[in-house]
Amino acid sequence: MSLKSLDIIFALELAIADERSRSYAELGRATGLSASEANQSARRGVLAGLLSPGASKFDKPRVRTQALLKFLEHGVPCAFFAAPGRVVRGVPTAHSAPPLDRQISAGEELAFVWASADGTVRGRAIEPLHPSAPRLATTNPRLYELLALVDALRVGDARERKLALNELETRLTANKHAAEANA
Repeated sequence: MSLKSLDIIFALELAIADERSRSYAELGRATGLSASEANQSARRGVLAGLLSPGASKFDKPRVRTQALLKFLEHGVPCAFFAAPGRVVRGVPTAHSAPPLDRQISAGEELAFVWASADGTVRGRAIEPLHPSAPRLATTNPRLYELLALVDALRVGDARERKLALNELETRLTANKHAAEANA
């Protein structure tokens, strides 16, 4: 059994999800996955060491934040590499999307986008981690921003990757500390 790209989306949603117990159906809806895909993502995430199993069989796994960050930095760009393609209409991603678009000026460079008929930007297409990713821009903006940061790790230069990793670390550890404070 090996990790799938949708497992990254699931782990990121778990990392930012509030502490209340959510069913796999709810987690699936939040990520654009089915309940069974969410359940299988949890299993693979635990086996890969990105998630810790729940205390009981009824508890959802918890994100191992440092392991996830290391995998996002070193594993995802190799395992789920992206090569910018043709110019299409789509949803901005990588440093062309929030939050990095406020920190990096693209100048004359074309944006990076996930191809989508609903998109508002023309740019170079990159393959999203999962076909549901473009819809997340409107249905789950927090997760969309995390996926855009992951895409900056996949296609960005050294500066963009560093900014993306710092932003991911800030967001994932801030949520983890908030969850621990509420526990």
